[in-house]
Amino acid sequence: MAQRSLLHAKLLLFPGLMAIALPLYAQGTASPTSPLAYDVVAIKPHKLGDGSWSTNTEANGYSATNVGLKMLIQHAYNLQTADLISGLPGWANSASFDIQAKMDEDLAAMLNKLPREEQTPQRSTMMRALLADRFQLKVHHETRDLPIYSLAIAKGGSKLKPADPNVQAGGWSWGDGRYATQSAPLSSLASFLSSRLHRQVVDNTALPGNYDMTLRWSSDEVATAPQDPTANTAPSLFTALQEQLGLKLESTKGPVDTIVVDQVAQPSEN
Repeated sequence: MAQRSLLHAKLLLFPGLMAIALPLYAQGTASPTSPLAYDVVAIKPHKLGDGSWSTNTEANGYSATNVGLKMLIQHAYNLQTADLISGLPGWANSASFDIQAKMDEDLAAMLNKLPREEQTPQRSTMMRALLADRFQLKVHHETRDLPIYSLAIAKGGSKLKPADPNVQAGGWSWGDGRYATQSAPLSSLASFLSSRLHRQVVDNTALPGNYDMTLRWSSDEVATAPQDPTANTAPSLFTALQEQLGLKLESTKGPVDTIVVDQVAQPSEN
């Protein structure tokens, strides 16, 4: 394993936040195969009492407002839904935090030279290190046979719109019964559906490439089966998938990777 040299540690104080010093990589020794960690991590309990939350992956770090531990673990272990996490103590269901995490400049420059698909696992590794250090998190994986949904092509064929290959892959947005992407793979849709339906969705369409997708459904419900097509209402999510994208969800069971928490603690003030 590549070795890293410890030059020094910096302590940066964010107003009103707890701060922690983490070691820097020696200049020129950091690489994507080296252990990765944030240079500075600042955490405080979120106390505003509002329902809004946000996360932001930045060029030189990560920030979050009003996020719970379950969401952080989901992000760190690339889980499609937080329902695949078990073993958390009661406080983890109500406590939320504001986080600012920054990389050292050399590490940020090196990481941002990687393609986006290669950056994601590196950033996940850094989040795992943050959770292990600040929350004393220890977990193990368990594969369980659970109910899942299989995303397949509906009768009549796909209605997906292939993205322009010259357009850079974009993000996705959703809210109020609307989901939209620009130049995204179907794995993005599967991840969204998993979080919406609280059940893992597996892409079994075998459709490669990226697509521009817009999906609209009744925001008041998530049905467990297609609704009556003669009903004079907005379609359920299941029906909207078939009518608008030519896709369907089939209920089945399959092996699912889950995370079991063995140890965790609230972050203490330094």
